[in-house]
Amino acid sequence: MDLRKLKTLIDLVSESNVSELEITEAEGKVRIVKSAPMGMAAPVTYTMAPSPAPMAAPAAVPAVDATPLAAAPAGPVGHTVKSPMVGTFYRAASPGAKPFVEVGDTIKEGETICIVEAMKILNEIEADKSGTVTQILVQNGQAVEYGQPLYVIE
Repeated sequence: MDLRKLKTLIDLVSESNVSELEITEAEGKVRIVKSAPMGMAAPVTYTMAPSPAPMAAPAAVPAVDATPLAAAPAGPVGHTVKSPMVGTFYRAASPGAKPFVEVGDTIKEGETICIVEAMKILNEIEADKSGTVTQILVQNGQAVEYGQPLYVIE
């Protein structure tokens, strides 16, 4: 693995809320683990090992319990705008600025609704549907994952 790429990954883990990152590539596997904070900056450790050989499929698949499960809680009703990347969610362009949208605001497709910062780059996230914002599912400054719901639009 390229040393610059490895350093970038280490920096990304140390500056984020991610505690562990594992990447497997053709030339090997990299695992970066951030220790829990103990009053000082958490050291970041990494290991690099060759990829293990693929394992054979199990001979028999255990039977699945056929008892019905309790109804899962329903997700948000309406169209969900999801994060297109891993990063930090911001509702406004700067700390003292007015948020891009509030619950109850009517928005148009293509309108900027938030910012997701990834690797020191501020990415404006646009609405992929017109409608009314009914829920904001993420707190300002919170780390978000790829595909994590951010807003509900009806």
